[in-house]
Amino acid sequence: MENENYGSMIKNLRIQNGLTQNQVAESLGVTPGYICNVENNRTAMSLRVLTYYARLVGCSLDALVGELEPEYAETALDRKLYQAVIRLDTDTKEKLLKTIELWTK
Repeated sequence: MENENYGSMIKNLRIQNGLTQNQVAESLGVTPGYICNVENNRTAMSLRVLTYYARLVGCSLDALVGELEPEYAETALDRKLYQAVIRLDTDTKEKLLKTIELWTK
């Protein structure tokens, strides 16, 4: 994840969730300096920290990785779609399935 947008994406997620660097650091068991370094692209989070970060900002790890790694975006999109569909009521799911079947014929 040596993407130049990595740090800004991590920072934007933190801000969208109304969290300070100190709050994130405390929740993840790291220092605020570490979070600052991540947000400024000086270091990347380990998989363990990234997993906890995804949970902290309310997304799945694969959705987060899909945002960070373009090669993984398709799988992350599948996961987002699945998460959206499972929240639907049965009637809406049936209508959606019929629509998808029409699109794929």
